[in-house]
Order: sequence, then structure tokens, then C-alpha cells
Amino acid sequence: MTQKPDHPMTLDPPRPPARRAINRRSMLKGMGGAAALAAVGGGVSVAGAAPAQAAGLSVVEHQDGGRMQYYRFSTPSIGWNPAVNVLLPDGYNAARRYPVLYLLHGGGSDNDFRIFDKLGIRDVTVGRELIVVMPDGGLAGWYCNPVSSNVGPRNWETFHIDELIPWVDSTFSTIAEFSGRAVSGFSMGGFGALKYTAKYYGHFASVSSHSGPADLRGAEGSAVTHWANVSSAAVELGGGMVYGAPWDEARVSADNPMEHIESYRGKRIFLVCGTETLDPNELVVLPTQRTFGGALEAAGIPHERFEDPGAHIVRRDRLQQDIDGIVAHLTKAG
Repeated sequence: MTQKPDHPMTLDPPRPPARRAINRRSMLKGMGGAAALAAVGGGVSVAGAAPAQAAGLSVVEHQDGGRMQYYRFSTPSIGWNPAVNVLLPDGYNAARRYPVLYLLHGGGSDNDFRIFDKLGIRDVTVGRELIVVMPDGGLAGWYCNPVSSNVGPRNWETFHIDELIPWVDSTFSTIAEFSGRAVSGFSMGGFGALKYTAKYYGHFASVSSHSGPADLRGAEGSAVTHWANVSSAAVELGGGMVYGAPWDEARVSADNPMEHIESYRGKRIFLVCGTETLDPNELVVLPTQRTFGGALEAAGIPHERFEDPGAHIVRRDRLQQDIDGIVAHLTKAG
């Protein structure tokens, strides 16, 4: 299947120091609320007089695009108004409940909540009974609450976990429980997916990382942590940093997938990365996925892991494979 390239992060990661080859191988609900959605013909209408709110989250803009619903929010967690695209399944029916995929974008000026629509998410979900939520995550927010910010609040983790998920469950007809949620992402978003799955143990039954870093320590992992600090300081936090300098070691450990291997047991895990080491992103990311996959294997935790030729991109065929695996794993719509 034809692959569509994504864009690399704005700042290339630092190259890791020389290393030995790594050879380990074989990733309350109730319907309702003021903004409950109901299918009407080919589009979707919002019922009720006022938009739903959750944990301080307020809708300030909404555009009805049929399957694709666009929202922009005001939230005390973020110093500007972040947006989200919510892709509904064909024939969305508010009388039924649907599993949900949270799909997280990578970093850089060309990556935001719209990128997966540009890469064909509507096509790869045709006929699949799945709601796909694609939120903003900042130019280099790293799906974290940073140690410091000089440009106002940039608490992306709080926005996604404490505000957006409750809002989605109160606004759409979802299966609002562990067995009905998945999280996936590309690059920075792939790291965010792995982090959220371990840190919020009961939230997601499936996790996928498309060219996302999987370790924050060791030779390559330390390069990832440095990458997060440098990129966030340059384009996200006005000189502030995700992990600080010196690093806030407790935060690094709390966010590090490699330090929480047991938190992935009993979940679907899907990992994919390119093998082009001339790409500075994959040069850093690939060894961390190998290390992470090796740790999962040593712990006896089933997972799927793929190494494909090429650079730091979203691979259309792997995205399709991932979507189909998510639908098969989560509780079915009904």
C-alpha cells in the first residue's frame, strides 16, 4: 500500500554516543450531556443549548464536518486555545456506544491535530466502528506537564488525561472504560502513547507507537531526554524545559516506558520504526524501541514489533494494520 510521509520534528535529536550493537528483538459512562451528538443524515448535529464542559474545559468553537467534527477549547491548562478533530464512524448512532482511539501527533510546525486527516485517517477507518480523537499536543509539548515555562501554561498531560478524555466521554457515545480505549501516536506522539499507557494504567487497553521513542535513559534514551528539553525550550516553552536542567529525575522516571514494563502486561502493544540510521530521528528512536521490545520479551509480555526500511514517517500500511488491530482488540460497538 502506498506510504504517505509525515514530517520530522522541527529539531533533529542529538546523535547518541558510540554504542555496542543491540541485538534484542522481537508495542460512568452515560450517554448525554448538553452536547451529546446524534446522527442526522450525512452529518452530525449538536443537541442542547450549550457545549459540554469537563474539568474546566470549555468549547469556544465547533465546526460540523460530518464524520469529522472540529472543536477548539479554552482551558486553564494551556495558554492558548488548543483544538481537536474527532472522527466519527460511518453511520454514527448516539443510541450505540463506540470504542475510542486517541491518536497523537508528532512535533514540529507541520504537525498538529490536523496531520492525520492529511495522511488519510478517514480512508483507513472506513467501515470501522471506531471514534478517533486527534488533539493538539504543541510544537514540542512531549505530552508532558513541563518543569518550567516562560510562555504561560503548557500542561498537555493535564489537558489530555484530566480534561479531554472526560469531555469526549460526556459528549460522544463512547465505551468509557479500559476495554474501550486505545492510544497511538507518531514520533513525539508515539512516546506520549507509551507514557500515558503506563502512567495511567487503567485508561488504555491498546497502545501503539509509530517511530516513537521508548526509553529516556541509557545512551539513546538520554539523547531522547535531551531532545525533549532542547526542542521544548526552543519552540514550545520560551526557554523553559520539559524535564529541566539538571533533569528532574523523578519526572524522567515517571514518564519513562522502560521503567514501567509491568504496566504493559495484559495490553495490546504495537511498535514500528524505520531502519534508516542516516535519518537523525530514527538513529535515536530505533535503538530505544529495540531495547523496549527486548524488555517486553524478557518479561514474557506479548507484543508486535516491526522494523521497516525507510525514515521517520507514518507508514500507511502499518497505520491500517494498527487500526484494524485496535478494532479487533477493543470492546465492539453496540
